[in-house]
Amino acid sequence: MALGDLDQLRASISDFDAVHAVGRVCAIGQGTLEVSGLSKIASLGDRADIRCRAGHHIGAEILALNKDTVTLLADGAIDGVSIDDRVDLLGQTGICPDDSWVGRIVDPFGHPLDGRPLMRGPIERNLRAKPPAAAQRRRLGARLETGMTVFNTLLPLVQGQRIGLFAGSGVGKSSLLANFAKGVSADIVVIALIGERGRELREFVEKVLGPEGMARAVIVAATSDMSPLVRRRCAWSAMSVAEHFRDQGRHVLFLADSITRFAEAHREVALAGGEPPSLRGFPPSTSHQIMSLAERSGPGLEGTGDITAVFSVLVPGSDMEEPVADILRGVLDGHVVLDRTIAERGRYPAVDLLRSVSRSLPDAANANENKLIIEARRLLGAYDRAETMIQAGLYQKGSDPNIDKAVSIWPALDGFISEMEPNSSTNSFARLANVLKSGALKG
Repeated sequence: MALGDLDQLRASISDFDAVHAVGRVCAIGQGTLEVSGLSKIASLGDRADIRCRAGHHIGAEILALNKDTVTLLADGAIDGVSIDDRVDLLGQTGICPDDSWVGRIVDPFGHPLDGRPLMRGPIERNLRAKPPAAAQRRRLGARLETGMTVFNTLLPLVQGQRIGLFAGSGVGKSSLLANFAKGVSADIVVIALIGERGRELREFVEKVLGPEGMARAVIVAATSDMSPLVRRRCAWSAMSVAEHFRDQGRHVLFLADSITRFAEAHREVALAGGEPPSLRGFPPSTSHQIMSLAERSGPGLEGTGDITAVFSVLVPGSDMEEPVADILRGVLDGHVVLDRTIAERGRYPAVDLLRSVSRSLPDAANANENKLIIEARRLLGAYDRAETMIQAGLYQKGSDPNIDKAVSIWPALDGFISEMEPNSSTNSFARLANVLKSGALKG
């Protein structure tokens, strides 16, 4: 047996503990349980196992500590739980990622979801680890190839960057994330599917992501039917998996879909624990939860790798001021807005370039490339400001040279944004230069 296999076996054996502190259910509320006998030894966030008289087990987490009792929130429905049911205290539980997880689908506890055996790694990682020390982190790295012209040029992505993907439902968010998973130059891709519809998991893996994407990916999934505890844990577990590979010196691409569902899960847990709502129904701790998760990604320390992160946010009605979008946007290195109007006319990815920003610029491009980016954005802006008049037939050609040029170049520039890039960003910029040159000749 290989040395690595022995380490995995030892880790699996060490996970078994024959002795647990035991409490008893003393009160059953609306979704929460009061347990006696554990208040002097339990800690906030400890896991527990409820042994129902009917014979089944229910996982739970400690939300509050009182002098004589602790308050638990169960992972699932509490039907069948009775007074005096036994509760085993399991303590703090992390996740034990392993290199063999690449190409696999796991749940937030590190159990396989694809029907095949899965070995745990030798080291248990803290689900809520601290980010690398701010003063010792490296700066953002080099520009990454993404396989898409718009992200190779106008919205560049660099190693260690954190961006937000803001979109409503049905505008191509999942497809764009899959393109990132398949096209971005990275060693490992870790995907957190938080609160996704169960029927979509297999479709995303087999049809959207495909064998090419899965070959270097680890998917951590918690479907929408799972408890808020499990859905919230999904984001933390996925980030811990990404940190496992980062600490080996690898470049990790982290994709989270979606931070909105992570925040909603935290809201349910926090309200059950007695925290009052404030930000449009979200408790005050939501800001810290989102920001602390985002800060764990980004450039690593010297001698380690980086985590380049894409966090998706659901924005109903394109409301960029809703709490989750507003909180996350403030801690990121750029944001990409997908627009329903653009999607409805059939252009994918439906990126609204004028509302999207990459804070890696201007450093991510050279002087000539930055000139091309500025010119393209200027023309798109000119067309956007005059679009109502143009569509209504009120604009007369020759009234404004900038608008004339924008009108002539807009179809080609709009098409450029939707193109895939099989070669390199250098080739993408060459194509952009040709588009702008052809527009100048027509103008």
